[in-house]
Amino acid sequence: MYGVVNDMKTNVDQSPGKLAGHGAALATGRGAGIAGRGTALGARPSGLHACLAIAALTCILPVLAACSSADDDLQSFINEVKHEGGGRVEPLPEVKPYEAFIYSDSNLRSPFAPSAPAGNGSALRPDTKRNREFLEQFPLDTLKMVGTLKLGGKTYGLIETHDGLVNRVLPGNYIGQNDGRITEITPSKIFIREIVPDGTGGYIERPAAIALNN
Repeated sequence: MYGVVNDMKTNVDQSPGKLAGHGAALATGRGAGIAGRGTALGARPSGLHACLAIAALTCILPVLAACSSADDDLQSFINEVKHEGGGRVEPLPEVKPYEAFIYSDSNLRSPFAPSAPAGNGSALRPDTKRNREFLEQFPLDTLKMVGTLKLGGKTYGLIETHDGLVNRVLPGNYIGQNDGRITEITPSKIFIREIVPDGTGGYIERPAAIALNN
């Protein structure tokens, strides 16, 4: 009986050592496994960094080569420009000295002065009492000369209005809106003398004409 108990005690006493051994083995094994995994994980980033560095160099090298080529072309252009001869600058045009104009016709009538003093009884003025003729209602620049007509020893001028009507006129007839009086009729032109205001209260005569409309 005592022998059996002693044997059981011996086995129990030896059990803690075995358990400790098993714990050490487990700790050692697990630690080694974790360390190995850590080493493997640590090795992977190193390879990835190398691949990224190679890819970056592959992208940068062509850019650097292109920049270098562009710099070489620019330097070549600058050298060519430096070796070219300077262009010739044309001389400035000669400036002629100013020559003052001397007006020697001061004794003549000014073209801006009225032909007769305003308010003078003999001054030129339109005849407001005469009867107006048909062609005086049209502006002179709207009338056209379309020909002449010889009839009864007289030469008539043929005037066409803007509505297509043709009228016969003779020297002495009035035409236009400025008291224009026909002075002469030729095969190619009708000469007129108008009376227009001079801007100072008087009137002046102004020559005008209607040429043949071909």
